[in-house]
Amino acid sequence: MPNAKTDSNVQQPNQELSTAQRRAVTELLRVSPVADDLARRFQEAGFSLALVGGSVRDALLGRLGNDLDFTTDARPQDVLKIVRPWADAVWEVGIAFGTVGCIKAVEGDEGAQEYQIEVTTYRSEIYDRSSRKPDVSYGDSIEDDLVRRDFTVNAMAVALPEKEFIDPHRGLEDLARRVLRTPGTPEASFSDDPLRMMRAARFAAQLDFTVDEPVLAALRDMAERIDIVSAERVRDELNKLVLSGHPRKGLEILVDTGLAARVVPELPALRLERDEHHRHKDVYEHSLTVLEQAMDLEDGGPDLTLRLAALLHDIGKPRTRRFEKDGRVSFHHHEVVGAKMTRKRMTALKYSGELVKDVSRLVELHLRFHGYGSGEWTDSAVRRYVRDAGPLLGRLHKLTRSDCTTRNKRKAAALSRAYDGLEERIAQLQEQEELDAIRPDLDGNEIMAALGLKPGPDIGAAYRFLLDQRLEHGPMSREAAVSVLKQWWAEQQS
Repeated sequence: MPNAKTDSNVQQPNQELSTAQRRAVTELLRVSPVADDLARRFQEAGFSLALVGGSVRDALLGRLGNDLDFTTDARPQDVLKIVRPWADAVWEVGIAFGTVGCIKAVEGDEGAQEYQIEVTTYRSEIYDRSSRKPDVSYGDSIEDDLVRRDFTVNAMAVALPEKEFIDPHRGLEDLARRVLRTPGTPEASFSDDPLRMMRAARFAAQLDFTVDEPVLAALRDMAERIDIVSAERVRDELNKLVLSGHPRKGLEILVDTGLAARVVPELPALRLERDEHHRHKDVYEHSLTVLEQAMDLEDGGPDLTLRLAALLHDIGKPRTRRFEKDGRVSFHHHEVVGAKMTRKRMTALKYSGELVKDVSRLVELHLRFHGYGSGEWTDSAVRRYVRDAGPLLGRLHKLTRSDCTTRNKRKAAALSRAYDGLEERIAQLQEQEELDAIRPDLDGNEIMAALGLKPGPDIGAAYRFLLDQRLEHGPMSREAAVSVLKQWWAEQQS
């Protein structure tokens, strides 16, 4: 990359650095039509513009998308004046923090490309020890802006349109080493914005990087600072970590540094004590393995519902652990306790009601299959399994299969065969009847007509009775359903 401006102590780029630079040139040439056009407009208005942060990092990694981050010495109102006549759409959601967003479509060799762009004024953010919101101040130099960035790999810039590479903190070298290091001291960085501690774990998981030891030490020493960050921001970082390609790496950092104890304390609690008299599975390690096995079964991209359920499915075990007289360890009803704990934790992290409901339901149902044995369930039990899972049935299949982490190959094969058998029976029954949307054979109006009743609690009781009949015996004709209903109603009146 031409005109590289780096720290004077940096050695000549090795082969990995040169490869990264070549990738960056290719990526930057691809986005040049939109980036250079925007940069010229800033120049004409008397301002500077540079591609910055994650966009430069991803260009060097050969994975730059159509989301572009820029930084400028122009103040937000000046940015608005420049982009409004140029962009297809503009939004000001982040303007209080110096960020203006816009969308621009550009015709290229492969047709129209739509770019989502954010332009942020040079700035610094400092958190008061008791505040959840940062104080934002604007700066006048890109060097001051870069030093306040979270990690050196995100503290690189490319000045436009001349494409001058700016790397005062040796981020390119750290990128080649695949390590996360802060531009200044990690203590100062995390004090400025405690959410960066979560971001360290998240980037390690997303990029498959290691975290520099001084950074890990600061995470351990400053973990309690995460308490001032809003639940929504913590949740968003946790989601990105869980949805990454290497979530185990990030989760282990959260647990080992004490951050998880502040944001998801149920996770480190899974590291149950083991002693020579009561040997049992490490539930924490098991849960991480289940998460990875669930990822292997995903067929439409990362699935947050499935991954959270896999991670949290056993969080009820610490509260239900009992040492039996015969030396065994039991966790009776841990799925029920775990579902309640999941609802409480996810609600505290401000997850949507629908996601809370789905994940906690999967946690509650994850043991249901183990009553199936080698196929002893009746057809009615299979129907209930499908009905109780509802639209989560596909995810429940994946979670249940992922929950087998035994090293006993014979046991693992037997469980897999048993679940194959259950899925085959579900498929056979679904061919015969609409299992996914099981309803009684009479609706509410038909029940009222058959019994001569008006709307009220009795209709609900009758509906539930017919639903039980439907699950137990399968579909009935309308006449048979009316006959069974009237017989039941007569018994209720006697």
